Amino acid sequence: MKIGVPKEIKTNENRIALVPAGAEALVAAGHRVLIEQGAGLGSGFSDDAYTAVGATIAPDAPCVWRESEMIMKVKEPIETEWKHMRRGQLIFTYFHFAADEKLTRAHLESGATCVAYETVELPTRELPLLTPMSEVAGRMAVQEGAKYLEKLYGGRGVLLGGVPGVPPAKVVILGGGIVGINAAKMAAGMGAKVTILDLSLERLRYLSDVMPPNVFLIYSNRQNILEEISNADLVVGAVLIPGAKAPKLIRREDLRTMQPGCVIVDVAIDQGGCVETIKATTHENPTYVVDGVIHYGVANMPGGVPRTSTLALTNATLPYGLQLANKGWKQALRDNPALLKGLNVTEGHVTYPGVAEAFGLKYEDPKQFVA
Repeated sequence: MKIGVPKEIKTNENRIALVPAGAEALVAAGHRVLIEQGAGLGSGFSDDAYTAVGATIAPDAPCVWRESEMIMKVKEPIETEWKHMRRGQLIFTYFHFAADEKLTRAHLESGATCVAYETVELPTRELPLLTPMSEVAGRMAVQEGAKYLEKLYGGRGVLLGGVPGVPPAKVVILGGGIVGINAAKMAAGMGAKVTILDLSLERLRYLSDVMPPNVFLIYSNRQNILEEISNADLVVGAVLIPGAKAPKLIRREDLRTMQPGCVIVDVAIDQGGCVETIKATTHENPTYVVDGVIHYGVANMPGGVPRTSTLALTNATLPYGLQLANKGWKQALRDNPALLKGLNVTEGHVTYPGVAEAFGLKYEDPKQFVA
């Protein structure tokens, strides 16, 4: 199979979908790997590192898209890339369709087959291709939140860990999944007082066994959320409904109850965000203020640490990429139910329930397309 890796062109996105070791594995399996010139530089991988393992360097993105049967990316194709997509082509990347109707319709119209990292799901309900980036984003959420709490950036001027004689900051985390647990580890390690809210009592029981004593667990409901955010210094939105829009847990009117200069980092922004007033921002312009509350909504947070993120992501995605290349996407999805759940769009049809529900589109069972 001809596998293409174009350079990521989303603002300040420096990750790449395939490291040289991954290219080597695909070439060894008999595939042709085409890397756009300079695509790996942002993550610290030179063109020479790819050619040394048998990959070919393409002069530009149109060449990669034109020559490739399967495209491997990190982020969803943005509008300038849509013209390159075509029927019969497989695109394997993060899509987050349910948060963007225009993106969804563009991929439907292209006729391409779209397998989304974020909805590949194991029988245990684990999301193996979302997990590594959720780990990075959860940890970065606290790192960035701590920075924007500084007075220089308009924050309350609070140090997360406090000092002897001065209480630590309060960090509230909405959701106890992969993002939430990693955010809690970072915040607790910095000495903050941390509260996690989650709907699952089973998850709260698990977290009570593994979290340090400065992490408190509370059942998530409207009243408890309002009470906790009213005196929070940093709020981390860590809510996920796989493949669907995130619920709005913090409303516009709730901001008036929060402390001026506090910070919200909404990691759920890829799925529309769990804060009513959040909008996608970039690493270049990451924050804005609404009613005195600093909002951080960078949609590709792990892109800020591309070396770590690229290595973590490709460790997870390569085995699935090999399956798709070795067997063809239909056979690979027949053989692997987890990978079948990653099929969101194919040949103009929506094959993931959360995407269909988000925009009132017809849902079709993915099994009929791989039979």
